[in-house]
Amino acid sequence: MAVVANGEYKFPSRDRVENYYGHQLLFACWDHHMLMAAPFMLFGAPEQKLGDIIEQQLKPLMQPDPDFDKIDWDAIEWTKSGEPWTPDFNKTIKQNGLVHKEQFRFKTPGLSTLVPPQGE
Repeated sequence: MAVVANGEYKFPSRDRVENYYGHQLLFACWDHHMLMAAPFMLFGAPEQKLGDIIEQQLKPLMQPDPDFDKIDWDAIEWTKSGEPWTPDFNKTIKQNGLVHKEQFRFKTPGLSTLVPPQGE
């Protein structure tokens, strides 16, 4: 995310990828789920399979939501950089084109905890 400073920015950002010892941050946002009102922050190496990140980090964070057990994982609509995206869970974070501090979003059609269904 870009920083807008009122003056000259004379020092390096502390959240550069080099400061994470070969790992990177990813943000996942579950659209229309206000119980999870902010993106989930995930952490992994670029060579780690995206499926492992989903199984080991994202799913446990989502489990408290009452809709979790109703999710049809094959019907999820994914976006990255505002565009439709089809992740390959057998490929790595890098192979999926995800970079440090990138956010991807997903919708679970028909499920919208705490928010009445809207025209999806």
